[in-house]
Amino acid sequence: MNTTQPTDTPAPRLPLEGLRVVEFTHMVMGPTCGLVLADLGAEVIKVEPVEGDRTRHLLGAGAGFFTLFNRNKKSIALDLRQPEGAEVARRLAAGADVVAENFKPGAMARYGLDYASLSRHNPRLIYASLKGFLPGPYELRTALDEVVQMMGGLAYMTGRPGDPLRAGTSVNDIMGGMFGAIGVMAALIQRGITGRGQEVQSALFENNVFLVGQHMLQYAITGAAAAPMPERISAWAVYDVFTVRDGQIFLAAVSDAQWTVFCDAFGFDDLKAAAHLATNNDRVIARRELLPDLRARLQSYTVEELAAVFEREGLPFAPIVKPEELYDDPHLRATGGLVEVKLPDGGACGPTAAVPLFPFTMDGERLGVRTDPPTRGAHTGELLADLGYDAAQIAALRERGAVS
Repeated sequence: MNTTQPTDTPAPRLPLEGLRVVEFTHMVMGPTCGLVLADLGAEVIKVEPVEGDRTRHLLGAGAGFFTLFNRNKKSIALDLRQPEGAEVARRLAAGADVVAENFKPGAMARYGLDYASLSRHNPRLIYASLKGFLPGPYELRTALDEVVQMMGGLAYMTGRPGDPLRAGTSVNDIMGGMFGAIGVMAALIQRGITGRGQEVQSALFENNVFLVGQHMLQYAITGAAAAPMPERISAWAVYDVFTVRDGQIFLAAVSDAQWTVFCDAFGFDDLKAAAHLATNNDRVIARRELLPDLRARLQSYTVEELAAVFEREGLPFAPIVKPEELYDDPHLRATGGLVEVKLPDGGACGPTAAVPLFPFTMDGERLGVRTDPPTRGAHTGELLADLGYDAAQIAALRERGAVS
């Protein structure tokens, strides 16, 4: 395959420019997959129901879902239950490089939007199915991030013994969407070689099992079951949250060299000289006695004083930060890690809000926000015209409620 570009053709600014993705997704997992492709430059068309994606108006922990996971996308609002709406969707998919969906198994087949139906007419299509479970005994179960955290060992590891606790963010939804996008990009490379597309599947449960794999292997290697994180046997002696004069701070010294630096910084010559604390493994064994001693020695310091010492000495530390405080983080602000977007329906703090960008650079640049999260059906007319519908046909579709 000749990939050389003519010298007078400018190279694409983003790696997936020119790629069309049609996204039949909702909540977090599916939109995350589309977001990865959109931020990398693909044209991502979000197909919403005529009443709009449900995440647009969620409360509480779901209030930020739509804004975070749907930037850089177009929106078309279709009623797939109406034959005319389903036909529009099939015409969109016929011209797509990638279709992504995260509905229950069998749901897309009812509208002729499953991989088997679409690939007959578009053999180059890459079809990403983002599910609760990969095919097997569990595949028809209804899954949520919290469901798979409970059944996949993550909630057990996060909570205290006897008190399983889900992780504080949608880890499986987000990572499951990311793995789906990785599969799509691998399939794109393979399509460039073979000329054919394929179906890619990613699942919440299997993602969760991957996350706890280190604890599974801990048991396989040591014969001892991993304890929940609050009761874990730490690999390092100084690796914990300390309550000090005006708050809390995480402090760590994870090597013998760092232990020496730590002791010298605070004048703990007696600890540095103690034979039973000579190595990291020695200190782990002595951790039950060592940590209370260190807490007593450090409790009179302020968070700022400890942070200054640890930063000066190059030791690991972290203040305990709430999510809303990240808006004022100097590093994020200085490096462009937060970018303002217009909120589709406004917000309590104003019409815009800062969103975090992907945590990597390409050619020294962060992947930015090209377009704000779309309002419901913002691109319906444009996309219908692109498919060959004339003004009268579009008006008729709107009148019947097949599109909005």
